[in-house]
Amino acid sequence: MNINYEYYRTFYYVGKYRNITKAAQALGSNQPNVTRVMKLLENELGCQLLLRSNKGIALTEKGELLYERVSAAFFQIQAAEEELSRDGKLVEGTIILGTTETALHLILFQRLKEFKRDHPKVRFKIYNYSTRDAINELTRGAIDISVVTSPFHVRKHIKSERLLEFKDVLVCGSAYAELTHRKRHLAELGDYPWVCLGKNTMTYDMMSDFFLKNGVVLKPDIEVATADLIIPMIQNDLGIGYVPEKLAQPELDAGSVYRIPVYEEMETRAVCVLYDAKRGRSRCEKEFLGKICGKKEDCYFRQNEI
Repeated sequence: MNINYEYYRTFYYVGKYRNITKAAQALGSNQPNVTRVMKLLENELGCQLLLRSNKGIALTEKGELLYERVSAAFFQIQAAEEELSRDGKLVEGTIILGTTETALHLILFQRLKEFKRDHPKVRFKIYNYSTRDAINELTRGAIDISVVTSPFHVRKHIKSERLLEFKDVLVCGSAYAELTHRKRHLAELGDYPWVCLGKNTMTYDMMSDFFLKNGVVLKPDIEVATADLIIPMIQNDLGIGYVPEKLAQPELDAGSVYRIPVYEEMETRAVCVLYDAKRGRSRCEKEFLGKICGKKEDCYFRQNEI
């Protein structure tokens, strides 16, 4: 076959983003032209590559096979171009990043600051998700990199690296200061008002399992959409709740919240960076992964599988 290289280039971006509009933006083209090229490629190959629905674009089994080969080829082309152009030029490009509120405050703000100082030409599009939603968006190709908090489960081709470990601590506002006077069992606190993330989050599932393990059913009085809302709720005496110790420490030092000592401790959690190993990575993505992992060279990722 003698298929136009631009057809494969267009297919690469459609496969990467699973979205015709985003692919067109990356190509500097328009949606009708990308759609036309995809139909031409399917006709040339004699098979269907894309499944179109109201929810967006998915690849057929043959589309996934072709994308795996094409993305590998593009990765090699990009690597060759970078080797030929390493003459002191600034790294440029755009990274689409999905992150949780906790990950953002625990580590990502600082790593972004350091990276932008060294690579001012790299642009970011940052979206705030729950861990589950960030992983889903990464898996379907809507974002390039995810930085999330454990616990989570990912498919075989999603690679993860721990960036920071942290502990959750139980805190309260002044109205519940009597709870700080002695160490208690979690079961003693079941009837107090609780503040936590909502039921559609993995953190909620983790907390619910932790409570059941210790003979308590989690019945939150207030569920919030993002983790940064928990401490203000507690400061205003709307309930008690678990928060990452590092995020609570400034308020603990200031005396606006108080630590409740309990016998049962939650497992150590982690902030992790995730990316899809099936997709090629741009030079700016590789540079960012190297920076965020604290390594000069590209990261080596440990794999969690479902």
